[in-house]
Amino acid sequence: MSKEERVKNVNDEIINKLDKVNSLKELNDLKVEYLGKKGKVTELSSLMKDLDNDEKKKYGKLLNELKTNINTKFDTIKQNLELEEINKKLEEEKIDVTLPSTTINVGTLHPVTRVINEIEDLFLSMGYDIAEGPEVETDEYCFEKLNLPKDHPARDMQDSFYINAERLLRTQTSAVQARVMDANKEKSAIRIICPGKVYRREEDATHSHQFTQMEGLIVDKNISLADLKGTLEVFMRKLFGKDRQIRLRPSYFPFTEPSFEVDISCYKCNGEGCSLCKDTGWIEILGAGVVHPNVLRNCGYDPDIYTGFAFGLGIERVAMLKYGINDVRMLFSNDLRLLNEVNRIEGGDLDETK
Repeated sequence: MSKEERVKNVNDEIINKLDKVNSLKELNDLKVEYLGKKGKVTELSSLMKDLDNDEKKKYGKLLNELKTNINTKFDTIKQNLELEEINKKLEEEKIDVTLPSTTINVGTLHPVTRVINEIEDLFLSMGYDIAEGPEVETDEYCFEKLNLPKDHPARDMQDSFYINAERLLRTQTSAVQARVMDANKEKSAIRIICPGKVYRREEDATHSHQFTQMEGLIVDKNISLADLKGTLEVFMRKLFGKDRQIRLRPSYFPFTEPSFEVDISCYKCNGEGCSLCKDTGWIEILGAGVVHPNVLRNCGYDPDIYTGFAFGLGIERVAMLKYGINDVRMLFSNDLRLLNEVNRIEGGDLDETK
């Protein structure tokens, strides 16, 4: 059999096999069989070494035509098989958009976040600014600037997380108030609220080692106790209803003088006495007072010119009262049932789908 006939036979053979290929794997195997290093076309190429120059030219031309023809045929079949495979996958994996969608639970705001947002909205509307500060605080701003020197007995009221002798996790956001007053170089009027996390060594059903405070501060000329009382009345009626009354009871805080514990009339029994208010008709809610002259002086303000008031409350306590939560640890449990109930109280529905 001549070399030309062998070339023609290989060409006819592979064309015949290519017409029967049904998958990319079969096509790839066939390509290796004929065009691989030990393939039949490669074997034909090895015959050229025994030919003279004229025969090599003629035979080489036949081999090149064979390879071109085979590669073209391979590429065409490969494109067709790939297109078939894609269409098959699209057909098998297509989505029927007319079917009902998968039920998805819609999240909602955490009770603590709800209370913070509500308080911030109120005080922003009253012209206050929101101030923030570091959670790892210096002893100077957490205590000394606030009229609690290192030997002050009131420090024993707070069991603190100290990092070293001069740094601790802040026990109150009052440190932010001190920072804002100290940084105000013009010593002009200040009107701020300070939300943020604070830390103390205590943990039970009503306390946590980490909790959220919201404190407020005004420093200006001619600020009086009447301004504090009026602000707190607006504040408490916003949180607990327009019929709430407040009561100021004398107390002690090192950074205010005079100082008060602030109670609200019970929103559950309207002051008649129930289990929530322990039959007193009142619920203790926050601490407040007139800014102590020493605090003003420590932060560069002249107490003969400027006065002010400050107040502070625990956000978790407000959330527990508003939403009937009896254990503060529930606020850190990641239980969606709690969010569902709070959302229901606020008029939403956690189980609705979108």
